[in-house]
Amino acid sequence: MKLAVDGMGGDNAPQAAVEGALQALESFQDIEILLYGHAEKMKPYIKEHPRLTVIHCEEIVEGDDDPARAVRRKKDSSMTRMLEAVTDGTADACVSAGNTGALMAGGLFKVGRIDGVSRPALATTLPTLDGQGFLMLDLGANADAKPENLVQYAIMGDIYAKKVRGISTPRVGLLNIGTEDKKGNELTKASFELMKELPLQFEGNIEARELLNRVADVVVTDGFTGNMVLKTIEGTAGALFDMLKEAFTSSTKAKLGYVLAKDGLRTLKTKLDYSEYGGAALFGLKSPVIKAHGSSNARAIYNAIKQAKIMVEHDVCATIQHTITKQ
Repeated sequence: MKLAVDGMGGDNAPQAAVEGALQALESFQDIEILLYGHAEKMKPYIKEHPRLTVIHCEEIVEGDDDPARAVRRKKDSSMTRMLEAVTDGTADACVSAGNTGALMAGGLFKVGRIDGVSRPALATTLPTLDGQGFLMLDLGANADAKPENLVQYAIMGDIYAKKVRGISTPRVGLLNIGTEDKKGNELTKASFELMKELPLQFEGNIEARELLNRVADVVVTDGFTGNMVLKTIEGTAGALFDMLKEAFTSSTKAKLGYVLAKDGLRTLKTKLDYSEYGGAALFGLKSPVIKAHGSSNARAIYNAIKQAKIMVEHDVCATIQHTITKQ
């Protein structure tokens, strides 16, 4: 299995991308990694490995680049070359922590949508209090959505939860402002009626305040709402640990309390750490395209590569294609 990695994408590139790729090669003996990026800039972090191939690229898609224009004009960028490797079959899947919009645009233009999928969705596993996590989609690939889009998101999320997360009967919930069947706007009301007819374990409407209690294994919403929920969860987790740090350094007594509580705090931080869950997958494309968080460290890149590997192993894209075609 060959996986393509964008060595220049993300706030901590190229170091995080290179080190994450090397960690993946050490852990998984059945993968090869094609590392795309500026060879000289990556050189200080690269160690020779028989299953690592470095492909030099002169250009970089920057975080503030216009997405569509960057994909069209920066033909020798690490992101564009990585996507093309998937398109022509050189690689089975790809991973980037770079510009989200450019990766989505490139995924659509170059990798292409699965036949029958009207709009791809951005999906990731978010943390829960029990440490198991839940899959949420869409997280921003499409700000607007129609009921039929949300139905497809539910189908794709159900497949991923079964194939990748190993949940035999995933509970699928529709994010709404209340749990009653008739709650919500026109989009959620119409989506509810369609989803309850699907051949999956539909739990009905769920509220945002219950997400971290894992009331569902797959949570479906439109991209506008999903992106706000995602950033709220990330921001709340960060603010929580900032407040704890401030509290535990406020006095000598507090510092002693930290010594007693530090093991429990480490466990909590691990539960809320996005890097343990991999990246966000673009569901609905012909091959796996994984978007790692922009601030990913090496551990997060490693987990994103692991996620891509599992999606290839379980042929998730082909299963989505087969299931969507039958609808």
